[in-house]
Amino acid sequence: MRRSNKVFGGCEGLPCGRFTESFRRVRRAPERVWGFWWVAAVCLIAFGVGAPDTRAAEIVASGIVRPFIDVKLSAAVPGIITSRKVNEGDSVKQGDVLLELDNSLERLEVERRKVVRDQKRDDFEGTRKLFGSTKGISKEELDKKEAEYLVALAEHEIAVEQLHRRQVLAPHTGVITDILIETGEACQPYEFLVQLVDTRQCYLLANIDAKDHARFKQAQEVMVEVDLGDGKVIVPGKVVFASPMVDPASGMQKVKVLFDNKDGKIRPGLTGGILAQNPV
Repeated sequence: MRRSNKVFGGCEGLPCGRFTESFRRVRRAPERVWGFWWVAAVCLIAFGVGAPDTRAAEIVASGIVRPFIDVKLSAAVPGIITSRKVNEGDSVKQGDVLLELDNSLERLEVERRKVVRDQKRDDFEGTRKLFGSTKGISKEELDKKEAEYLVALAEHEIAVEQLHRRQVLAPHTGVITDILIETGEACQPYEFLVQLVDTRQCYLLANIDAKDHARFKQAQEVMVEVDLGDGKVIVPGKVVFASPMVDPASGMQKVKVLFDNKDGKIRPGLTGGILAQNPV
């Protein structure tokens, strides 16, 4: 019976007390392993290892988004608007006609000057041929005919330019954002008539503290964060202007950062900022 009890207890040839102690150590081993990993995790959190670098989101200069080009167009001469070729929101290309002023007199003047020019040209060419073949006229007479032709040519070009001034043209590609006049209304020279913007590129116009001026250099690549209203977006940009002047009233300096906006997602007028760390 004594031998049978040793076999049943699984400790044949071993003292039962030593076996029990070994079994307890095996059961406690997983607890010690989990305890080690728990302490390691606490240390990682305490020392910031693996934690997100919140410094990358720090904004050191806040500002307003501006379009790359924003122009207010005017007519160079007074007149009555006879045709409006575009509406607000239309996309236009460089050279497109936006507005036309009454130009009946200018068209007639171009035609008149064209007839005079052609007449003077034919007269000059005939005189030049005669002078070269027969010497039947003097050199002074030839020079007079040439001068008359050149004057007529210049007067025709002036008339054409006067006709072109009866139009308001798009100086570059962009979008019409404002039209302040309607067909039939009169306008004065250099009066604001049409606003045209190009938002394919934009500026962030920001003011920085004078003590931070060393952070920004001409052509430096930076990251710009813009608040879209329903979220924020971060885009790469480049410093195109860092003012050497400090505003004595505020102690701030102007910085302009240019960035691409081909998708039109960022709208001028939104607020944004330059991030402190700029890993581009």
